[in-house]
Amino acid sequence: MLRLKSPGFERLFQSPSMEVTFGGGEANVAISLANFGMDVAFCTALPKNIIGNACENELRKWGVDTSLIIRNDGRMGIYFLENGANQRPSIVVYDRNYSAISLAKPGDIEWENIFKNTGWFHITGITPAISENAMKLSLEAVKKAREIGVAVSCDFNFRKNLWKYGKDAKDVMPEIVKYVDYGMANEEDCQKSLGIKIDVEVESGVLDTEKYKVLTEKVLQTFPNLKAIAITLRESISADINGWSGCMNDRSNFYLSKKYEIRDIVDRVGGGDSFAAGLIYGLNVYKDKQQALEFAVAASCLKHSISGDYNRVSISEVENLMGGETSGRVQR
Repeated sequence: MLRLKSPGFERLFQSPSMEVTFGGGEANVAISLANFGMDVAFCTALPKNIIGNACENELRKWGVDTSLIIRNDGRMGIYFLENGANQRPSIVVYDRNYSAISLAKPGDIEWENIFKNTGWFHITGITPAISENAMKLSLEAVKKAREIGVAVSCDFNFRKNLWKYGKDAKDVMPEIVKYVDYGMANEEDCQKSLGIKIDVEVESGVLDTEKYKVLTEKVLQTFPNLKAIAITLRESISADINGWSGCMNDRSNFYLSKKYEIRDIVDRVGGGDSFAAGLIYGLNVYKDKQQALEFAVAASCLKHSISGDYNRVSISEVENLMGGETSGRVQR
């Protein structure tokens, strides 16, 4: 997507200028993983114009293979962002109708050829929310990945303002999750996308982690194909102050990460994507799943200090934070 953001902490159109960058769920994950040194390709549909060219060039700049991208009729999807501060929340406005990916349909992408040389496939709940075509394409992808034996991860991302084509998230996402190995979510994603509910309070700044253990168990019971489910735990005190941690259940153990107190948040958009990328990296690199979870939480903690959708951090920076280096002292 094209990201149009009001400068600093201004309201949308407060001044006659916008910060223009690219972003989007799966793209953010691809860039993070490429930045961590992993071999990554991104598959999507882009418009046949200079905006599509610029997006592809941006992906290549980060080391992402763009050879699987198809060019399609339609336009570049856009989202507008107003950064919140203190008690004023951030605001996102989507403009994605008739985008190239929304018009892409089953058969447009040759998944069988793509997955022959692929070890892991990641998708989010945002893509099937865009349009009925994108939903069918998403389902086609995860089915083919499962058939070929590719590991599939999915961030269940619920976006209420995107489900506009006559389907509800709960009508679509459970079918997609049947073909997923590793799920990532927050409590709202589980409730709104999968219809799995527990009584949790996220506004008070204090989370009952025992309830999240129950939630992960319910998800695993509902979807026996899942090998693990990871949940981000955000204690939202204000737009500037969040507690940040995570948990994971792999059917054998329930893992709970250390918690970070994040103050003076620069940009929380893309925080979930940075967690997903960190977890994918951790599960592929570390033998210990606790360490994989800690890497994901630390990586996404650092993302809150970086403007833009991408998580521009190195492995060493993440591992330093995991090791307790939290002072923010100047590195000379």
